[in-house]
Amino acid sequence: MNVFINDIPLIIKKSSEKIFKHKYDLVLGKDDQFSSKDLVGDVLIRDVDSVLIDRLVRLMEVKKLKKLESLTLVTDKKKKLIEHLKDQFKIIKAAGGLVIKDGKILMIYRLGMWDLPKGKIKKSEAPDLGALREVEEECNIKVAITGELPNTWHSYAYKGNKILKKTSWYTMQCLDDTYMKPQAEEFIEEVRFMTPDEVLEVLPESYTSIQFVIRDYLQAMKKG
Repeated sequence: MNVFINDIPLIIKKSSEKIFKHKYDLVLGKDDQFSSKDLVGDVLIRDVDSVLIDRLVRLMEVKKLKKLESLTLVTDKKKKLIEHLKDQFKIIKAAGGLVIKDGKILMIYRLGMWDLPKGKIKKSEAPDLGALREVEEECNIKVAITGELPNTWHSYAYKGNKILKKTSWYTMQCLDDTYMKPQAEEFIEEVRFMTPDEVLEVLPESYTSIQFVIRDYLQAMKKG
């Protein structure tokens, strides 16, 4: 489960998974004393329970943890902890696509950020069909699904409610972009196919969840 709270990755791992401590800037146990000021860089916390995850989520929501790059939580009750986390939010489902044409990736520019086309799916709509609809509506193109990418979850507040949005991601092939244009009603200013190098250049101007999806795809392509 890839959760992004205030654009910071929150990663939950099982105690049995391999963990390389040298990859983290700070390693803590659940009984170690720490404050928000201590959460700098990539942080790992072991033996996390529901009480501690509640405290950490509150910190991530209300504190501007500008120096925290990622937070990895290790637990022997991963499934239970994930369900506990979900219970704190209202769940909304969305879907989107990473569209490829001649080796280039389709990026959209919306509200000052480079993004991938995506949107909320209807209650009775399957995620893959919702992804197709959203991509075609936002970019005025025709696409076909070619594969799946990891889901992302990101939180935000709306009208006093805590929302956790699950986005299902798919790789897509562009079939026809003859009339490609941005959907102005969705505040999209530009739609552009970019080479992987061009995408990496603008990636710092993207949300962390979008960076995660794109890097996952590029790494998979590199491995062949």
